[in-house]
Amino acid sequence: MYKSNSKSSNNKRNLDAVRKKFYVKYMVCLRDQLILKSILNEQGVKCNISPHGAIECFDDITEVQINELKKRLRKSGLILLNEKESMLIDRIINTIVEFVHYSDSLPKLDFMDIISEHIVSDNESVLQIFSDVKGMSVLQFIVTQKIERAKELMLYEDMAYDDIAELLNYKNRDYLTAQFKKTTGLTPAYFKRLKEERMKIAETYIREHRHDATGASSRN
Repeated sequence: MYKSNSKSSNNKRNLDAVRKKFYVKYMVCLRDQLILKSILNEQGVKCNISPHGAIECFDDITEVQINELKKRLRKSGLILLNEKESMLIDRIINTIVEFVHYSDSLPKLDFMDIISEHIVSDNESVLQIFSDVKGMSVLQFIVTQKIERAKELMLYEDMAYDDIAELLNYKNRDYLTAQFKKTTGLTPAYFKRLKEERMKIAETYIREHRHDATGASSRN
């Protein structure tokens, strides 16, 4: 009787729903994401793959489903990280995104120092795990985020390019320009022209709809 209850209890734990976020090791290209989406659809797991590659479940996912997902992914050479590893990767990503995109100015110290201050772990391989998950090093991820912030500032803020370079903690605008071109294959001048084109489109739209609204009003 005791064994039966124990088994029932174990089954219940396996079936208890848990809401978690997971990252997948070696999923570094679009085809990998398509494989993951196909597996999730076949399992009937309702979730989203975030821009940073995390599996974010809309509904609860059971331990049984998690274990099956691990097996299916391994057949394609992919590994579902455990909860602890996924949390570490998520904290690294969130720390970098927070500092780059939501700080008035980037702190003038090495980003690796920032990460070590905000992420407590004795796992020395966490940076390697990050690379295996994102397909790039932490330092390269920082660069891509800084360039994304630079594009946003150029398109949406009325800031001089020198001020953008200073905000993003570059030595000068030439350093930012060089990294910008290396990362995007385009120059900041392209995005300046892009902003002007977008403004023209928006202004034309506003004029046309203002005219339509005026005409409708006069008819009424």
